[in-house]
Amino acid sequence: MLQTRLLGLWVCTHSVTCRQRAIKGAQRQYCPLHLTVVKKLLLAISFSVLAIIVLANWSAVSRGGRKIADKLLLVVHVARLYAAPPDQKLAMPVPGVSRNHVADTWHAARDGDRRHEGQDIFASRGTPVLSATEGYILNVGENRLGGQTVSVVGAGGRVYYYAHLDCYAPHIAAGDHVTTQTVLGYVGTTGNAAGTPPHLHFGVYATGRALNPLPLLSDRATDKSAANKIEPVSGKKKRRT
Repeated sequence: MLQTRLLGLWVCTHSVTCRQRAIKGAQRQYCPLHLTVVKKLLLAISFSVLAIIVLANWSAVSRGGRKIADKLLLVVHVARLYAAPPDQKLAMPVPGVSRNHVADTWHAARDGDRRHEGQDIFASRGTPVLSATEGYILNVGENRLGGQTVSVVGAGGRVYYYAHLDCYAPHIAAGDHVTTQTVLGYVGTTGNAAGTPPHLHFGVYATGRALNPLPLLSDRATDKSAANKIEPVSGKKKRRT
């Protein structure tokens, strides 16, 4: 009788232990599977959210990509220009003005113990300002002294600086290719030229130092056929303040 009870107790205990082991085994198999499903689900949700964000801002992403590509292309163009010899003759940037009519103000004294690093070419307000050389636009922007300015890099890596513009030619931007017939802007009095007669400040820079532009300038042709070669600028001329 005692043996029968002990045997029954052992069978019962063994059965409980087996069920517990079976449950734990099932849990061990279920948990990794459950976590894997959850991870995949979270990953899918993350990719979906990212895709929605990219699609919603696709125009901005596309513009950013184009800007990076344009900058890289400009670097390539500038590298090629550095390998070329610098221009020894520059076209007068203000049509209708003769080199002989430009008063030499190179290194003339300026406010704040500065020296004039360029030449002032006087003309009526709104007179087109053309690039003096072939090259690429480095910068279109405004600063305290120059007002509205355009900087162009040419052969030999020289930088040509056009300042005090009344307004820019419409649609010009950094990276644009220019020739001696490209309109960059229009003569004005922006920056520290306020209160003076309208003029273009024209500067030339090579390896970080300023050069006197006057000896390099040459007169433009004044015949009508040459005037008609000036590259047209689309859009209405607009003053920028």
